[in-house]
Amino acid sequence: MTRRLLEEFTARRPTTRPPAALGRLTPREREVLDLVVRGRSNTEIARTLTVAETTVKTHLAHILGKLGLRDRVHAVVYGYEHGLITPGATTEPP
Repeated sequence: MTRRLLEEFTARRPTTRPPAALGRLTPREREVLDLVVRGRSNTEIARTLTVAETTVKTHLAHILGKLGLRDRVHAVVYGYEHGLITPGATTEPP
């Protein structure tokens, strides 16, 4: 189901301008979102950003709330829809 959902959304062209809602995120929340969109686990994100895993969970909860998203999968779909990552792009952060 998730695969089909991602295939459908990745087939669409992303918007050319990032949505205003992204501006509500702090720089750290944006970093966490970028890593979530790239498929990183909370543990991997914590290691990459040198923070506690509970801190990552807190940031993720704030991101979901600010963007009106339901869960991590919805965040990944959001990222693809808004051009935060494109199909076939490397999973390494920029």
